Amino acid sequence: MAESTITEASLKSALIERLNATHVEVTDMSALTLTEGGCGQSFTTLIVSPQFAGLNSLKRHRTVNAALKTEIAAIHAWSAKCQTPEEWEKDKAKHGDASAKPPMDGTVDGKVEGVEA
Repeated sequence: MAESTITEASLKSALIERLNATHVEVTDMSALTLTEGGCGQSFTTLIVSPQFAGLNSLKRHRTVNAALKTEIAAIHAWSAKCQTPEEWEKDKAKHGDASAKPPMDGTVDGKVEGVEA
């Protein structure tokens, strides 16, 4: 199997272009936990796009998955937090900069659960 060329930067660029995202944060979780024999290609994201307005959570995720169909098929794990610009601004005002980070669900101290360090 060929090594994937998907990176934080390539995902960010694709999301900005394909979803007209106004803010994107991508974290390569595999870079935090990859050891010999590790799975690699595990990403978590925060995506802020006006295209999410009026869509429920499921429809937002389907929109992202459709936009990144090829990329998602080539990676091991994918997590996304999808917000409108208004929701993101409200979160930032309520929580400060902490809300401006991708979700870290499934991690313990920033490491993917079940992966040995």
